[in-house]
Amino acid sequence: MSVERGIEHAAQPPAALPRKLADILRPELGSLANEIVDEIRATIPAYARPLDGPYGKSIRAGVEYAITLFVAQIADPSVSKEQSHEVHHRLGQNEMREGRSLDTLQSAYRVGARVSWRRIMRVGRRSGLSSAVMSQLADAMLAFMDELASVALDGYLEAKARTAGALDTWRRKLLHLVLETPPAPSKAIAELAQLTGWTVPERATPVVLHPLGDNVRPRRHNAVDSDVLAELDSAEPRLLVPGEISGARLATLQAALPDYRLSIGPCRPLDSVADSLRWARDALHLSERGIIQARRVIRAEDHLATLLVNADAALTCRLRDRLFAPLAEMTGKQQERLLETLRAWLDSQGNVVDIAERLQVHPQTVRYRMRQLQATFGEHLRDPGARFEMELALRAGVSASASAGFALPEVLPSPRKSPQWTPSGS
Repeated sequence: MSVERGIEHAAQPPAALPRKLADILRPELGSLANEIVDEIRATIPAYARPLDGPYGKSIRAGVEYAITLFVAQIADPSVSKEQSHEVHHRLGQNEMREGRSLDTLQSAYRVGARVSWRRIMRVGRRSGLSSAVMSQLADAMLAFMDELASVALDGYLEAKARTAGALDTWRRKLLHLVLETPPAPSKAIAELAQLTGWTVPERATPVVLHPLGDNVRPRRHNAVDSDVLAELDSAEPRLLVPGEISGARLATLQAALPDYRLSIGPCRPLDSVADSLRWARDALHLSERGIIQARRVIRAEDHLATLLVNADAALTCRLRDRLFAPLAEMTGKQQERLLETLRAWLDSQGNVVDIAERLQVHPQTVRYRMRQLQATFGEHLRDPGARFEMELALRAGVSASASAGFALPEVLPSPRKSPQWTPSGS
């Protein structure tokens, strides 16, 4: 439990406790603190060493803050707990750094509760407190000690998580948690983020990495900025960058990862960043197939339509099989020419000169091919729905399924490098 959570969920002393109890208990605080420290040292071997240095002062301060706050809460239930919680949070951190176990830390709180209750029993009998008040006081005191023990435990676990080896493991777990589908509860992310010292952003940008060569060695996680969650030694290296990736941030990432292609997903709210990671991964796969240009940096945001029409390869294959079945008896070269002409016709809205420029052929060649298209597809060329389906199928970079008995080019050819025809005046 974090310091903040400790404050949020802390058990309050029952409102019915008489505030005069604070006046009765306050004179006991000094001697009670000494008794608790002595009992801890006497019963727990790990604390038997002298308490003269900073270590001993922190333990004594923890005890004094605890019992002082408890009495102060009786006098004023709204009193701030923040300072005491900070002390016990640091105490838990120090215990981990001193090499003691959780059992030792929790035992110290149990000793403190036992000694405190023993003193309260004596004071209660001496002051003539009723059994009902004593029962309420016992409940309040035990709940309060549990609260502080939880705060110290959180400090202990946080310090443990921030050790060199553990921090990397916890940050990797945090990355997995953020990228879970369906989204993990925000509370779980916040707790693990606090444990690792990561500030939870409202929005983040995922990056999928792909080595540019066969002999690229995995990078160390500390190669990237400390606010970036990274998993660089997995089969699919990836990053999560808080907020948008600015030009400066991109330059830093490229310098830290010179042997990798970066596929960047759109910046998204944290609960939908897993979708963005999937888009970045899909964009990378499409670049490997030549459907998206394989640049050093690929931004999925620039290829959303391409990602959409390639999202279901089997369905798109089925659509292409149905639409382009009339080409089945043609040679591969004939198919290629008609398909590139069809796409240019769709892109140019039927303008022959524009089509000729796109294909770098003579307008008469375009007219000839268009007559072939008309003979092949007939009324479909005048049907808006059919034309829309054709454009989708042509823009999708998937091959026709083997069951169709023929193969279409996976990616339609680019315009020719050496034009065969140049319009007059150009």
